[in-house]
Amino acid sequence: ERGVKLDLLNIPFDDRKTFELFGKGETVGLFQLEGRGMTAYLRELKPETLGDITAMIALYRPGPMANIPTYCSRKLGREKVEYIHPALKPILEPTYGIITYQEQVQQIARDMAGYTLAEADLLRRAMGKKIKAEMDAQRGRFLKGATERGVDEDTAVTIFDACAKFAEYGFNKSHSAPYAFITYQTAYLKAHFPREFFAASMTLDMGNTDKLDEFRRDANKHGIEIVPPCVNRSEGMFTARAGKIFY
Repeated sequence: ERGVKLDLLNIPFDDRKTFELFGKGETVGLFQLEGRGMTAYLRELKPETLGDITAMIALYRPGPMANIPTYCSRKLGREKVEYIHPALKPILEPTYGIITYQEQVQQIARDMAGYTLAEADLLRRAMGKKIKAEMDAQRGRFLKGATERGVDEDTAVTIFDACAKFAEYGFNKSHSAPYAFITYQTAYLKAHFPREFFAASMTLDMGNTDKLDEFRRDANKHGIEIVPPCVNRSEGMFTARAGKIFY
């Protein structure tokens, strides 16, 4: 309506204004990031890349969530990045030494214990389902492969247990990255076209009065006026016109 042409697949993915929105915890209406807990962690993390958003979406699950404070501290340089074994560095360096994705568990099994990728996927599934007999067999397979490659047994046990603990709730990066992509798109719209963003969001949730009030308060916080219902001016949905949002 304003003559702005927008291709969401070709927006800049290093937009400072968008990342400032994340860092301030302005998450109302953002895909996957709404909620007080996530908002607080984003303020602490101060995301700077799409990879940071991808990691946060993966970590904000039961289990891995306990690692978020450590992840933030390491990312911001407040805590030293450490690895249980030097061979883990190339696998876990992008996530500051913390197992964040299921694919990392598979890569650890392949690189440290000689698993094929197909075997590593069986390991991941066994860990997720917590089948004791299968887990015992996988533990023996992992320890044997790791020790044959020069990893001492105690360290191999520690690594296997860390993988097993994570895999029970772990997220795969191939799932988290597309989520982060959509999350970023919604944040970009909110950062650059807030009136249209709020109008569209409120139209989507027009049957949910609690959600409408949340959007109304957030819009007011951003200095956007919402014009009350009016028989002469209101349309069939929420609209952004003349710098305002019309109910």
